[in-house]
Formats: sequence, structure tokens, C-alpha cells
Amino acid sequence: MSLIKKISSRFIQAKHSSNWPGLIEGYREWLPVNKNTPIITLKEGATPLIQVPSIQKVIGRGVKVFVKYDGLNPTGSFKDRGMTMAISKAKEEGCEAVICASTGNTSASAAAYAKRGGMKAFVLIPDGYVAQGKLAQALVYGAEVLAIKGNFDDALEIVQQMSNNYPITLVNSVNPYRIEGQKTAAFEIIDTLGEAPDWLCIPMGNAGNISAYWKGFEEYKNKGKSKKLPKMMGFQASGSAPLVFDKTINNPETIATAIRIGNPVNKVKAINAKEKSNGSFLDVTDEEIINAYKILGQEEGIFCEPASAASVAGLIKRAEEVPTNGTVVCVLTGNGLKDPDCAINNNNAVFHSGLESNIKTVANAIGF
Repeated sequence: MSLIKKISSRFIQAKHSSNWPGLIEGYREWLPVNKNTPIITLKEGATPLIQVPSIQKVIGRGVKVFVKYDGLNPTGSFKDRGMTMAISKAKEEGCEAVICASTGNTSASAAAYAKRGGMKAFVLIPDGYVAQGKLAQALVYGAEVLAIKGNFDDALEIVQQMSNNYPITLVNSVNPYRIEGQKTAAFEIIDTLGEAPDWLCIPMGNAGNISAYWKGFEEYKNKGKSKKLPKMMGFQASGSAPLVFDKTINNPETIATAIRIGNPVNKVKAINAKEKSNGSFLDVTDEEIINAYKILGQEEGIFCEPASAASVAGLIKRAEEVPTNGTVVCVLTGNGLKDPDCAINNNNAVFHSGLESNIKTVANAIGF
């Protein structure tokens, strides 16, 4: 075994042990931190790359399909990757308060990391359009929540103005440190597979994550850690697909609340990732999202939030275009517990209620 392979093997083993220090320390040489940067971490990163045979069977032709399950980060979403960087750098700069607009996941992550760093957290959310699991997190973490009469794009415009006019740091994905942290997911994929996949399928809301993954893939390839770059396949819900239809969606609608965004702030970066990778932006219906959501749960035991399933739904929809014997990674951005209402209302499970409490009744119900 070569020295490089030995080091890579040891590094991968360390990442999946109890000694994992969090992604800033794990990838320090790749990140804009220094000896004066206070590291605010909840040991995020090192999330599993899981092979999904049921999806492989649907795609066929020898294609290997994996999901990058970032719903196993500390607050249950990929946002933690960027937030550890954004909050650490804010702390380094002497910041005492942070602010963000959110459809849910950003608010939860910002609140957790801000409190971990001894800072105040303020989050603006569109009133009535945030899944209960996510709102609960922000509240428990002690954020001050401001629900506005408007959508995410309205909230983002306000917080951008706030950060420009008041001593408060914006931690949405327009913050460049967010992208720096999130790019580490691409590093982990290559560290695990030994090479970049042929396709990277990813949900798109504000489009920071597809930009971050592309940055990570490019950086690793430039340093010789990967021989190729993946085709970046970005998927949006049909009712909220500004990047697919190349226009602002004033009233975006989808069951996938995490990507219910009509005017992505990272549009230019996302388009760059698509064009440089020869990728595509495509839309999937809510029905297709829920179908993928159910397959992951029922066939693979993986519970993701609806927005995450858009990546798998998109892969299934474009199955014929995947190269034979290729490798695909679908990004699952959030945990299913973020949106329990969706789970309760969209499943094929059998639920017996009102049964008498005796063995005969239970056995009959089971089918014995």
C-alpha cells in the first residue's frame, strides 16, 4: 500500500470514529481559518455515504447509487457544515449577534451554533411556511424568531438590509464562509469512494449547496485527489423552480418546504457549476418527490425530509441518461424528523388503532 493510500485509509477511519474533531479541524488545511479562529463545533461532518440497492434496481445497467446522508449532522441538516465556519469566523471578528432568513433548517443550525459560540441569534421566517420540527429546534436553541407576512425571499431581503445597516452578521449562504464549510461534503465523498462520482444529484433552493459541492470537487481535483469531476445535476420542485425555468417565481409552492424559494441568491454560482460540469437543472413534481421519499423510507430505512428526496426523484426521472456502470451520489440534505407532518400524511404503512389490549386481538390484527 502506498503512503498516500495509507494516510487516506487512516484518515477515513478517524473520521468515522469517536475521535472525529468536526469538519474545521478535519479539513483545516482546506479552510480559511488560522490560529486565532475560535472553533465553534458540534462535531459536524463525517456523515455516511450509503449505497441504496432499491434505487440501483430502478436505474439498472450496472449503475451504483449512493446517498450522502447529511441529515445525520448535529441539527439534522447540511446547514451545519456551513454554520460551523460562519459562526467561528463571526466569533473571530468579535460579533455578538447573527441573523438569517430561513425556511427552517438554516434557523435551526444558526441558533444552535450561535448559542454554542455565546452569541444571540435572530431568525426571520415566512409565517406559516416552516415545518414544525424545524421551528421547534430554533425555539429550543433559544433563537429570537420573527415570523413575517411574506415568503423566504422577502425575509432574505430584510436580513440583508439588516446586516448592512446594523452590527449583526448575516449567516445565510451569501456569507462566503458558509460555502467554505459546505464544500467539505465533496471532500468526504471522494475520500470514501476514492474518486468523484459520475453524477452528483442535489436539491436546489437558494442554490448555495450545489455551488459549494462544485467548489469542493474542483479543489480536490486540482490537488490530484480526484482524476475527474462529476456532472452536477440540480433538482427543484416544479412549483418552485426558478433556476429550471430561468425566472423568478413570486409565489413558490411545494411540499418540499426547504426548497420553497423563488429567487435563489446563489443563482450565478449555481449556473456556473452547471455549465462547467456539463450538468443540468431539472424539475420534479411533488408526487415524484413523495414517491422517492417513500422508497427511501420503506426500502432502505432512510428517513429524509421531502426536499432531500428531490435528488433521488430527479435521478429516477432521468435514469436513461446515467452512464452505464456509472456512479451516482444523491445528496440528502435533511432528516425526516424535520417535517413529521409530511411523514404522517405520506406513507403506505398499516396503522391499527383502538385495539383491545389482549393477545388474541393483536395476533388477529397481525394475521396469525
